Amino acid sequence: MTPRDEQELAEAIASAREPLRIIGGGTRPVGRTDAAATLTTADLEGITLYEPGALTVVARAGTPLAEIEATLAEEGQRLPFEPGDWRALLGTEGEPTIGGAVAANVSGPRRVQAGACRDSLIGVRFVDGTGTVVKNGGRVMKNVTGYDLVKLMAGSWGTLGVLTEVSFKVLPAPEASALLTVEVDDATAAVRALAAALTSPWDVTGAAYLPGTGAMVRIEGFAASIDYRTGKLAEHLAPHGAVTVERDHMNVAGAWRAVRDVAPFHGRAGDVWRISVKPSDAPAIAERLGGEQVFDWGGGLIWALLPEGTDARARIGRFSGHATLIRASDETKARIAAFQPEPAPLAKIAAGLRAKFDPKGILNPGLMG
Repeated sequence: MTPRDEQELAEAIASAREPLRIIGGGTRPVGRTDAAATLTTADLEGITLYEPGALTVVARAGTPLAEIEATLAEEGQRLPFEPGDWRALLGTEGEPTIGGAVAANVSGPRRVQAGACRDSLIGVRFVDGTGTVVKNGGRVMKNVTGYDLVKLMAGSWGTLGVLTEVSFKVLPAPEASALLTVEVDDATAAVRALAAALTSPWDVTGAAYLPGTGAMVRIEGFAASIDYRTGKLAEHLAPHGAVTVERDHMNVAGAWRAVRDVAPFHGRAGDVWRISVKPSDAPAIAERLGGEQVFDWGGGLIWALLPEGTDARARIGRFSGHATLIRASDETKARIAAFQPEPAPLAKIAAGLRAKFDPKGILNPGLMG
């Protein structure tokens, strides 16, 4: 089903008697559901409000991310949370949508400075599992009230409702940028260097580690500020290893797209896991995992490429964080839950929320437990 507007979507859900697989552009097919039919928001597209002076944009859920980013770029602005493009990682086609980014709470390297997708989200409209249209939050910053449902919908993967419209605060795009790469021996040394950068006063907007490349640090802003901060940060990081600096804005952007989109794993065989941890725990967890890893968020996010069928949670053992199976065969998805099993108290709360928002149990059933 491909509803043409919110009312048609509401009617489709209200009349549905079988489970529905909810998707946006279909570019992030994480996990599996027990759905018999597919419902996509791809035709619910278009920017409905953009006020550059108020730093806000409102768009229907099926609007391609590329359209929103191009519109913002014309006014020298950007989405703060740097959403990634997972098509090459997952081997999918189609167009990533803004609703899909919200549903998955997709947040890129800039999360260390600007926060996650949900932190930029100021309002939503969605249709719950009964076919009721729900509005929460605001369309401009001065009208924002009631954040609870806004935050709840981000990262719910279509299990609580189907997004129809989202509102965001946006930020000015940086005039200039610099990439500092620190030569390190291993993950432990990399996390130390990244922690030093992130706790410095030089306003770091990216902190990643690619084995074979080094610990990568990004700073952004006005050109004069970049000149000064680059020198100071290079001095600050020198005790951690040899520091090289890239100042070409396009080259810096390309390097961080590779981190954002997990380019080292593109076209590679194996399962892909996404593990959120305390940065200080990352080296030990990576060692237990084996395989290959890319660190983002100063070590707070580990992307891991493992042999097909590997249960990363079993390899890690008990840890503080959560591991999500992002890419695997259908057989592996049937055997290993995509999302980290929740402790019993949290699982009870989550089940209660799903029962409240989706009493018929038709929205992506089985996807998140």
